[in-house]
Amino acid sequence: MIVRDLQEAEKSGRRVVSPEGNWESTRLLLKNDQMGYSFHITTIYKGADFQMHYQNHLESVYCISGEGEVETIEDGKVYPIKAGTLYNLDKHDKHILRAFEEMKMACVFNPPLNGKEVHNAEGAYEIEAEVIE
Repeated sequence: MIVRDLQEAEKSGRRVVSPEGNWESTRLLLKNDQMGYSFHITTIYKGADFQMHYQNHLESVYCISGEGEVETIEDGKVYPIKAGTLYNLDKHDKHILRAFEEMKMACVFNPPLNGKEVHNAEGAYEIEAEVIE
């Protein structure tokens, strides 16, 4: 059984902060846990407005708290995000995430992340990155 405490993980190398200052993510489950997915608690900072395109991963995101919106680039549709909303990037959707206030999100990635991933120039995570033990 794997048991981890969020507050303890936030004080470790499992907490990753984006170089651009848009978000931080505490990676509670990673590839080396061999669950087939990774699980993160991510904070999107108030005022964040950035584009992502997970070309190598599928992601499900559940909003725990806060408000914002996600816009799909291909069709320009805008979806409001608030506590209780789940959105799924099931087609490697290129999208923009905007935080009107700080948002706390629970995120699942498939395939699982290694740990130290941050967005590349295209807004994606590389398939292989530095591993967190």
